Parts: sequence; structure tokens; C-alpha cells
Amino acid sequence: MLPPVDDQVLHDNPDFANLYSTLTNVVLNPDGSSQHDSGSKQRDAVQQGRRSHSPMQELNKHRLRTARHHLLERAIATASPQESKPTIPRSLSQPGQRRREPSATELPEPLLDLLLILPPLLEAGRSLSPDSAALLLSSPPLSELESLLPDLAALVSSNLHSSALSLARLSHPTTNASYLHRHIISLPTDHSALLESFSTAQKSLTAVRLRTLALLTDLLHSYTQSLTHLVRSLEAKHGVVARSLELRASDVSLQAQRTERDVSNALCSRRKEVYSPQAVAALQNYAAHLKDAKVRAAERLHSLQAELGEYGVGVDGGEGKEKVMREMARVYREMGKLMEDVKKDLDRLQDG
Repeated sequence: MLPPVDDQVLHDNPDFANLYSTLTNVVLNPDGSSQHDSGSKQRDAVQQGRRSHSPMQELNKHRLRTARHHLLERAIATASPQESKPTIPRSLSQPGQRRREPSATELPEPLLDLLLILPPLLEAGRSLSPDSAALLLSSPPLSELESLLPDLAALVSSNLHSSALSLARLSHPTTNASYLHRHIISLPTDHSALLESFSTAQKSLTAVRLRTLALLTDLLHSYTQSLTHLVRSLEAKHGVVARSLELRASDVSLQAQRTERDVSNALCSRRKEVYSPQAVAALQNYAAHLKDAKVRAAERLHSLQAELGEYGVGVDGGEGKEKVMREMARVYREMGKLMEDVKKDLDRLQDG
């Protein structure tokens, strides 16, 4: 099958469209082979002769034989005496005379047993051992297979005929049921026609899908153009106002930036006017002095904490020393108060 080409591609490239039409309709077959090949018949004859003994030919024969065996096995497995039709005639020894097939009630018991045994036996035939197969063939009803074969063949033929009628009914649904048997012989032709129609429908479906995709592409392109025209119309209607507002916003932003820089410059100039270079140097020296004082205070604090640690303050296990020192401080404070009271009394006595 030749690869399909999008209709849009053919529409956009007329020369290529003409070339593609010539190739598909005049030069090439649907399978890609040439339509004007003088040696094609000779090659086909040679290939046919080679294929007569090729593995593919053997494979096709094996497939045909397997299909026949499968149909017979299926017909035997589905052959039911209740569904057998007694209207199928079978020739007798005398010409012109026909006898009716035995119905379900007239079937001999060995034939019924044979119908029950054959389906599972056909499925398990390959897995049976030679001894088991010989035992089954030597036992009834298989031992009477030769005598039961005509009746069995009639049942299988009836089943195959019913299946063929069902296929013919599917192929020709409008045909009268009494004339369906005439179409049994044309079932292979009907099957080939169905396959060909299926292939044609598949090709048509592919072409329709391509046309649908092309139409969908055109629709999306139309939508894109519509959106483009809508955007342009909106820009034409509201674009002037929007650009004016944008320019105004940019102007206001630039003015704000300019004002911020002016304020920063003014602040710097005012700082230079308020703080002279001598004042700035003095403030820097004072800041350095404060840093030095802060360092000295931290060092003094560490030294005092070390001294207190010697007296048990803030040290683990020095609670006893801390209590003693606190008691001594309390006593010293009381003695100082007493000394102040005594001095006050002495001063009062001296003044008196």
C-alpha cells in the first residue's frame, strides 16, 4: 500500500500533487509494483515455478490440511444426534432409490457411544501411548468404526452443511432460506470479496481520517486568525489609552527615582553642613573610646567574677563559702551601722 499524503500538502504543492496522482494511478500498483513491466509475467511464471516446491508452498499445504482436520474435528465434536436432520439423502445400491437417514431415536447405541467418545479422543490423540490407543481401537465402539462410519459421515456432513448454510446466510442475508444452499459453493469467493471490501473500507477510512485531520488543521488555523484579528481590533480600540497610561506610569516612576536621588543628595549635604570635619573626628574618637571602655568593663567583669568564684559565688560546690561570705558581709554591714551611730553620738556630745 502506498503511503497516504495529506490533502493540505497536495494543495500547497500542485506539481507534487500531479506527480503523486500520476504515480498512484498510472505508474504504480497499490502494492508499489510497476504497472508497465514487460518482464513481470515471465518473472511471475519463474517465481510460481520456484514456489511450487518452496517451503512457503509446503507451509500453505500444511495449513490447508490442518484447517480441514480442524473443521472435521469441530464437526464431529459438535455433531449432536438431537440436532441431526433426517432429510439428507444417501444413495443405496439400487439406482433411483433413496432411504431416509436414521433420526435421533433410531440411532444405534454404538453410534451414540462413538459420538461421546470421539471428541475427547481427538483432543487427546497425540498424548495417548501406543498401548492405550491399541486398547481403545480394539474395544467397542471404536472396534465397530467401519460399520458405523456411514452413519457418522452422514451426521458430520449434516453438521458441516448446517454450518455452511449459516455462513451463506451471513453472506447473503436477503436471500430466501430455501435458496441459500446455492451460495455454499461461492463461500470462498464471498470471503475474498469481504476481505477486499474490508481492505477498501480500511483505505477509505484512512483517507477520511487524513481529510478530517486536514479540515481540523484548517479549522485551527481559522481560529488562530480569528484570535489574531480580535487582538488587533482590541489593540486598535484600547491600545492608545493603554500606551498613554504606560507612558504616564513610566514618567511618574522616573520622577520618583529623581526625587529619591535629590533627597539623598540633600541629606548628604545637610550632614556635611551640620557636622564639621573636626566634629566628625571627635565623634569617631569618642566611639573608639566607648569601644575601649566597653572592652575594659568586660575585662573587669570577668576579673570580678573570678574573684567571686574564689569565695564560692557562682561556682559549683561553693555554696558553703558563699554562705560564710554573705554572713560576714551582713556582720560587716551591721558593724558599719553601729560605728556610724557611735560617731553620731560622739559628735553630738562634743557639740553639747
